[in-house]
Amino acid sequence: MDDIDIAALLVSRLCHDLVSPVGAVVNGLEVLEDENDAAMRADALRLVAASAEQASARLQFARLAFGAAGSAGAELDLAEVGRIVSGLLNGGRIELVWNLASIYWPKDWAKLLMNSVVVITDCLPRGGTVMVERREGDARPRFCVTARGPMVRLLAETERALAGETTAGLDARSIQPYLTSRLAQHVGARLSVVTAAGEIRLSAE
Repeated sequence: MDDIDIAALLVSRLCHDLVSPVGAVVNGLEVLEDENDAAMRADALRLVAASAEQASARLQFARLAFGAAGSAGAELDLAEVGRIVSGLLNGGRIELVWNLASIYWPKDWAKLLMNSVVVITDCLPRGGTVMVERREGDARPRFCVTARGPMVRLLAETERALAGETTAGLDARSIQPYLTSRLAQHVGARLSVVTAAGEIRLSAE
């Protein structure tokens, strides 16, 4: 695939992620315009507030994970990265356990980590726990993201995209694991996926 196709699919992915919360904001505002009942208006305000917060969290995540935030050679604080990832998952069925200290990593390593977390959360259609950790005392950027839940599955197209394969084609869903693969190549990291009973681990080192 050429860069134009990849960019188009990433935009499609971003739009897909924003359609639901932005649509909910619009619906809530329409209710506020037409409704006089105090209880209904209060519900609409809560919907608008929650949906706007969700849209903001998804935009903050996309700005770092997909975009070109920061200058070349910039570093990102993993505590801030954890806050942004936590905001993305807030209110959903996935609990995030972020066992990374507040240290600075090269921007592209942080982007690789953020995208890897999304790959793993997509393996939990019924919710569960995502744990992010690294070896203690290791100064080099490396990490392991583990998914555990009642149903844990890694789709074949996701596995192919993580391996950098494009022969079967990519879509707005598989473009994100493919980006993860490209980021790993860019920083010289090796991705590995291990599937065990009730869990999937995605590591980069």
